[in-house]
Amino acid sequence: MRSLITLATIVLPFVSAKPASSTRTCSNHGKGHKSSLVSAAWYAGWHSADFPLDTVSWDKYTHMTYSFAETTPDVHVLSLNGSNPEVLPKFVETAHKNGVKALVSLGGWTGSRYYSTAVGSAANRTAFVKTVTDLATKYKLDGIDFDWEYPGTQGIGCNAINPDDTTNFLTFLKQLRAHPVGKKLILTAATSIFPWVGPDGNRLADVSGFAKQLDWIAVMNYDIWGSWSTAVGPNAPLNDTCASPENQQGSAVSSVAQWTAAGMPANQIVLGVASYGHSFHVNNSVAIKDSGSLNSYPAFDADQQPIGDKWDDAAGTDECGNASGPGGNFDFWGLIENGFLTSNGTVAPNIEYKFDSCSQTAYVYNTTSQVMVSFDDAPSFAAKGKFIKSEKLRGFAIWEAGGDYKDILLDSIRTAAGAA
Repeated sequence: MRSLITLATIVLPFVSAKPASSTRTCSNHGKGHKSSLVSAAWYAGWHSADFPLDTVSWDKYTHMTYSFAETTPDVHVLSLNGSNPEVLPKFVETAHKNGVKALVSLGGWTGSRYYSTAVGSAANRTAFVKTVTDLATKYKLDGIDFDWEYPGTQGIGCNAINPDDTTNFLTFLKQLRAHPVGKKLILTAATSIFPWVGPDGNRLADVSGFAKQLDWIAVMNYDIWGSWSTAVGPNAPLNDTCASPENQQGSAVSSVAQWTAAGMPANQIVLGVASYGHSFHVNNSVAIKDSGSLNSYPAFDADQQPIGDKWDDAAGTDECGNASGPGGNFDFWGLIENGFLTSNGTVAPNIEYKFDSCSQTAYVYNTTSQVMVSFDDAPSFAAKGKFIKSEKLRGFAIWEAGGDYKDILLDSIRTAAGAA
């Protein structure tokens, strides 16, 4: 998940009012739970000026998660400053007015730096439980989404890290569940495509303890290929077991297989789907076959990273103090705005298009600018919706709600998954 740099912190004082979540009915805390499809998205607070709350299709969602509250060096303090904190109360009010559960996501790519210390000792866990429940109480939240990127492994590059991160995380969740406020909250976790790393450095073979504390996990099945890769690959592959071995980096199919094998029930897995794609500079001679169709997994010029749409991260310095180039991300609406797609979401004139039947994802290519973008279109979202339905997953969560265009992607996945 992407987020903005936190410029300052805000202290979250205790407020005595009960959270709105006290009447929620969708928590399960264990196996065998039956529920309606989760139709969710993350709402990026810093995009609220371009994507105001009144433009959200609230009637098509069951849950909406405000992003992000970021961890700080002080276990008693979370920061909302990069996410327009003044919008959060209105977000919760609007969600509740429309019968949608309102959550806040803690962490994100730039905001997970102090998770490890926050849960790293008994004293800090007790303090962090209070910090989290104070947040939920103050803003009348229905739930909390833990987006720790990632327990036991490095994320952005300067996170605090401890071999016991996953063990401490589970201990914290148990303590949070025992709290009078925490036991009433929807608790979710945004995860990598494979189970977390345990104390021995290997992927956990048993995550059933987490299944007992969390309502669901949202597997972030995106950013599988990008500017860090050796070739242009699918941002959010549904499947990659049909690809050549060197191109099998992970997918929804392999992810669900590993999480369920480790003890996470399928009906506690929400599939994270992407309303954006990654751009690459690919020379014409490499991008296009002699037959005129687009090549699969072509090499790209990393020194010429294309800038994405107006929401793209500009070149600069990251939270770790390292120089970084432009993100190169195009939201679905950005692909339309920049001439890759038409207003109905199909390929625009003079743009090359390919739909990869293995990954069930799309590619567009501008032969003039030599920019290729791997992304999900409506058929991609429909394929993921069918997968959710066939595997009896809990539902889907879109990063991010504002990335779609006239609900083309949202409508596609809802229909295919059986929500509409």
